[in-house]
Amino acid sequence: MKHVIRPAAKDDILRQFRYFSQKASLEIAARFLDAVDESIAVICRMPQMGAPKILLNPVTTGLRSWPVNGFEDILIFYVVQPDALRVIRILHGARDIGSILDQEKLPGKRQ
Repeated sequence: MKHVIRPAAKDDILRQFRYFSQKASLEIAARFLDAVDESIAVICRMPQMGAPKILLNPVTTGLRSWPVNGFEDILIFYVVQPDALRVIRILHGARDIGSILDQEKLPGKRQ
């Protein structure tokens, strides 16, 4: 199954990469990027394996989550659609995930 990483998820990856490169090391930051790619590849092979998440936002209907391998506190939030697996966000589990995901908008829409 092909996948699409939404812009907010790309921003999440970049933000986490910067955090690891500043607070840990460039090696760990690079390992994080590889782990995200590997984890998304696993999800694409078995998209229904992630834990379902139920939120009020219609953009997140069918939302599932799966941890980034080796960085299990960081979760990949995705929706399986007929044409692709859509990565909505990639967030640390300590954040207010429900609030963040309830603010997601459809691509091209403004609130």
